Amino acid sequence: MPSTRATTDRSAVRTLLRLWPYVRPVRARLLAAAFVAVVASCTGLVIPLVLKWLVDGPVADRDPAGVWLGALYLLLLGLAEALLFGLRRRLVARPLSHVEAEMRADLYRRLQRLPVAFHDRWASGQLLSRATTDLMLLRMFLAFPLTFLLVNGVTIVVGVVIMLVQDWVLGLVILGPAVPVLWTCVVFERRYAQVARRAQDQVGDLTTVVEESVLGIRVIKGFGRHRSQARAFRDLTGRLRGTELHKARLLATIWAVIVTLPEVAIGAALVLGTVRVADGELSAGTLVAFLSTALALRWPVDSIGFLLAMSQEAATATERYFEVRDEVPEEQAAGNGDARPRTGGVPGLRFEDVSFRYPDAPPGSPPLLSHVDLHIRPGESMALVGATGSGKTTLTALVPRLHEVTSGRITLDGVDITAMSREELRIKVAVAFEEPTLFSASVGENVLMGAPDGAGRPELDRALAIAQADFAHRLPQGTDTRVGEQGLSLSGGQRQRLALARAVVGRPGFLVLDDPLSALDVHTEAAVEAALRRVLADTTALIVAHRPSTVLLADRVALLSGGRIAAVGTHQELLRDNAEYAHLMSGEQEDSR
Repeated sequence: MPSTRATTDRSAVRTLLRLWPYVRPVRARLLAAAFVAVVASCTGLVIPLVLKWLVDGPVADRDPAGVWLGALYLLLLGLAEALLFGLRRRLVARPLSHVEAEMRADLYRRLQRLPVAFHDRWASGQLLSRATTDLMLLRMFLAFPLTFLLVNGVTIVVGVVIMLVQDWVLGLVILGPAVPVLWTCVVFERRYAQVARRAQDQVGDLTTVVEESVLGIRVIKGFGRHRSQARAFRDLTGRLRGTELHKARLLATIWAVIVTLPEVAIGAALVLGTVRVADGELSAGTLVAFLSTALALRWPVDSIGFLLAMSQEAATATERYFEVRDEVPEEQAAGNGDARPRTGGVPGLRFEDVSFRYPDAPPGSPPLLSHVDLHIRPGESMALVGATGSGKTTLTALVPRLHEVTSGRITLDGVDITAMSREELRIKVAVAFEEPTLFSASVGENVLMGAPDGAGRPELDRALAIAQADFAHRLPQGTDTRVGEQGLSLSGGQRQRLALARAVVGRPGFLVLDDPLSALDVHTEAAVEAALRRVLADTTALIVAHRPSTVLLADRVALLSGGRIAAVGTHQELLRDNAEYAHLMSGEQEDSR
């Protein structure tokens, strides 16, 4: 996973402004909600003015009717404030759920379009936490802190103006803590940003561990590693707990400052105001109104720390979200940089001076594949053989452009694959991987993923027959049976046969098979090989092979050694003329990378 970015030099406001394209469609309702909240908050500030009138008027004049009238005014103002805040919540609920859904859908679409190299670098738990926890934080920010930073700001300004109009001396006393409070907020914002980022990254790490433990539960149980996994999980949760406690300490510090200083100022204003009332310089009603206004501002002032904390967490969530959204999708990724024409050449599948180095390989390291030249004629099947770690799987992954070649080019029927759209290329080329991946869907849905839209039962039955996967019809609900996460309810051989059916269901012109028979027993392997021979007769195929039985499916064999094609010929020719190939086929080679 990429390292955590520094957050000390980023602006929370500038980061949060990146949400505007998502917020813009619902801006009218959000602005209306903000306006309603401002009106509701200012309505609450009218209450101290009513209290002033009530104390200096009906109470001082001993007028019961006036007191009851004042009580009615206060009741109506309280009801109006409550109704307006309720209306605000109704206004924001639907549009913000829409914003969250759109952001989550955009992130998912981007993840589908990002190259395999991106997914190789990123832990799945980090991506999952961005699609869940981070988006939840953003929805909460848009629903509450975004509005109330504005509302509370307006409330504080209006409240201060009211207090200064009531009595400017007491007003200056109340404003005394403003400078230390602002300074504390600036320091808090900078420090909290760093800790918030660390906490959210640690949540992603924790999610990764949970996901891997669930998917690998058979390995954990089989090797009795549940205690070590529990220790690893406990260590991560301990680090996250420490980070969350650090956040709590920062929040407690700013709250202590924000709550204590204004309370001291209110106490000083109360003492000074009482003395001035006793001296006849100030009316009792004015003092009551002033103190009521000051107390009404306690929540807007006290909430500053809480709102700043949520805003920083939202800024961090936005930053993490756009780290993924800013990644360049496959469609925009650079090609191989080859200046040669992208069309013209020999039909079939051809590798021309192809070299490949992983993007994150250390600088100066040798390429995994170097100057590979290989031609598979139309209708021919070519077996690719080499020692473990020689780059066979990587070479096959270059054909559907799961990785981009570093130099050279690959052509299909004389057309450079970089001149085709990936959609067009992947319609022409079907792939069956050594490690078959099945999704939490029915057998039929898993297989038909490899077919064009509109394919149905005939294509499904044909593909299952070719792959000798007729067992699917005997499942409890037939081909409508859901196979469960990763297809772990099936055996390895069954999963591999379904993956093979998925590869052939669309009748591809080019077929890339990465050791597709490795998990099959001898009898099933023989049946699948017989069916594959019929398929291979009508297509051009590149087959990664480890066993002689798989090699014999192919018309010719290519030996990959030292990142290059060392020899090409029939199985018998290479057995006779190439000692390395004969050694590989003997089954005595060491597994080394």
